[in-house]
Amino acid sequence: MELVEIHVKGHIADDWSDWLGGLIIAYTRDGETVLSGSVRDQAALRGLLDRIADLGLQLSSVTSTRSNQ
Repeated sequence: MELVEIHVKGHIADDWSDWLGGLIIAYTRDGETVLSGSVRDQAALRGLLDRIADLGLQLSSVTSTRSNQ
């Protein structure tokens, strides 16, 4: 498993969480959406990033760290 934190410009509605792999959706004061949670592996992360691209959102940052689980 990998822990991820993805920042995108703009807001994604809370009800998109299931479509985005169950990631937690939070918002920053400067108008970004933060998606956080765990993904199975790098392939799952790539698929998630493809979904974000399909929404036409601009990535600000992506952080991924391997979980010890």
